[in-house]
Amino acid sequence: MSKRDARVGLLFASPWILGFLIFLTYPLIASLIYSFTNFSILRPPKLIGLQNYNELFHDEVFYKSLSNTLLYVAGAVPLSTVVAIALALLLNTKVKGMSVYRTMFFLPTLVPMVALGTLFSWVFNGDFGLLNEAFHKVNDSRAMDLISSARSILLQAPYHKISVPPPNWMGDPAWTKWTLILISIWGCGQAMVIYLAGLQDVPVSLYEAAELDGAKLWAKTMKVTLPMISPVILFNVVMAIIGSLQIFAVPYVMFPGGAPARSTYFYASYLYDNAFQYQRMGYASAMGWVLFVITLSLTLIALKLSEKHVHYESN
Repeated sequence: MSKRDARVGLLFASPWILGFLIFLTYPLIASLIYSFTNFSILRPPKLIGLQNYNELFHDEVFYKSLSNTLLYVAGAVPLSTVVAIALALLLNTKVKGMSVYRTMFFLPTLVPMVALGTLFSWVFNGDFGLLNEAFHKVNDSRAMDLISSARSILLQAPYHKISVPPPNWMGDPAWTKWTLILISIWGCGQAMVIYLAGLQDVPVSLYEAAELDGAKLWAKTMKVTLPMISPVILFNVVMAIIGSLQIFAVPYVMFPGGAPARSTYFYASYLYDNAFQYQRMGYASAMGWVLFVITLSLTLIALKLSEKHVHYESN
């Protein structure tokens, strides 16, 4: 390559290089420096060494927000992964109008997070929410009367109508995290599209060989499909872990201040409050770097655990 070609290449790449340096590299380095300072935005930063980190590891709210976040990750990542794979398997079949179905399942991922939080605030409302109204309709249905009658006859007991009390999704700390975990399914369309692309790369000859050996649908799925798309599963799981650790907008809209009883006060919310409400930018920067270490650690653990379970066709 001549020097002229190199200069031309750098010229075309310069917008990306400048953007990378200005909007990623500089903030990254600045946040690391600020994490060792007392910086309130309005005053110049003052170097305080490891004081922010020392205070952080003695902060009860930090541990509460971290535990809430890790519990959310433990519930949302497996659930959204299973749902996304199941949808991809269904949408990989040859059915008329399949492109329409694929579009319908992908469209929810385009809804802005603030709008999504507002929408589900109505769906999960304990007093007049759509989901609890459905519970009331089921309780008042003829089917519940029949079940109650059958129960009284089988047990030879007085008739007592069975009802399913609706949970207080947004008011009971025992249900608030489950509410957000269920909402995480809404955005699985993006992962579904990636799984769908992986499924279409699975060689048909492997299915034919499995059928010759007498394998049924479940056996083909477990022994052929999932091993062949395991690199795609690993990628989506890692991305889901990173995204779930940064959950912010939906709980911030649905549960202001992490209510009730800080059961929905997540790590990103506490970081935001420290930075922009308490104006403790140095402390927030330290939180950001701790989150980076946690994210990196979980990613490396996922990669390590996947070594014996991920199949690469080249191997």
